[in-house]
Amino acid sequence: MLTPAALKQHLPVSATSRVFVDDARSVIGRIIDGADPRLLVIVGPCSIHDVHAAHEYAGHLKRLQETVAPTLYLVMRTYFEKPRTTVGWRGLLDDPRLSGQGDLEHGLTTARELLRTIVATGLPCATESLDPMLVPYLDDLVAWTAIGARTAESQIHRAMASQLPMPVGIKNGTDGRVVTAVDGVETAASAQRYLGLDDSGSLRLHESTGNPHAHVVLRGGQSGSNFDAESVANCAAALKARSLQSGVIVDCSHANSNKQHERQLIALDAVAAQLRHGQSPVRGVMLESNLFEGNQKVNGGLAPLRYGVSITDACLGWEQTESALRRLHQQLSANGLASGGGAAEPDSAAA
Repeated sequence: MLTPAALKQHLPVSATSRVFVDDARSVIGRIIDGADPRLLVIVGPCSIHDVHAAHEYAGHLKRLQETVAPTLYLVMRTYFEKPRTTVGWRGLLDDPRLSGQGDLEHGLTTARELLRTIVATGLPCATESLDPMLVPYLDDLVAWTAIGARTAESQIHRAMASQLPMPVGIKNGTDGRVVTAVDGVETAASAQRYLGLDDSGSLRLHESTGNPHAHVVLRGGQSGSNFDAESVANCAAALKARSLQSGVIVDCSHANSNKQHERQLIALDAVAAQLRHGQSPVRGVMLESNLFEGNQKVNGGLAPLRYGVSITDACLGWEQTESALRRLHQQLSANGLASGGGAAEPDSAAA
């Protein structure tokens, strides 16, 4: 395997893009803290499998960003790894050609090139940190990351989150227990030591002072949805009781939509109502969205895939997404929840 340092040397980040990523992380941190009144919106495909479609989606999102920037801070969801309950396609990093054979080096190269290009247009990127050994290959291009519901109880993931340089959202468990995420935030916010790889590919003892912007992501679970005002308030209270960051993000998908992509809009409307009616601890939302709605199965190449349609969870289409975010922008603007802040524009070249 090539090392993280070798891949970063082969596909470097420009100085301007590096500043942009740092600025984006700072903006997101201020939003989570409540210092920036805008709403963080992490939106994009459930998983990236087609680079051309991802570029097209990024172009749409960038153009929308210019309109909604006073109230919404848009970050593109660029997920390259998929956690699996049993088996299935594990994401672009593991199997970029959808062949079932796997090609990790090609997957890492493809993902890094895509992130470089998107970031260079002035659009921050978000992902899930699933395999700790793969995080160093892409970490310098990511503005926000998640620890997923299946790994939220993992000590190694919590320790890793404590030293990551970007804000980290920790999801409640698949069973719906929010205490799992609260425990994770407390761990990630504290000093930790853990064994992991460095950019040279060598094992080293990582020592962190804690991530000041670790926060909870509510995504529902087997016990039901948790995007309602009472669930949000209970989560914030549990965090405050431990003197932790009390700003939360609502994932409108997964169990909060009962795996029905259009029901994400119900959760989004509920969040908008909470924001309109007073001091809400909600600092952001997540939406699964692609060029076209729905999803499709990878059938081993027996038939061509439909362009711009998810091969994992069903997603909203772009038209639905744009309409929903424009409406949200108008609702927040009408309530005076706006800011003129933002991050620096990077250069147009990816290199």
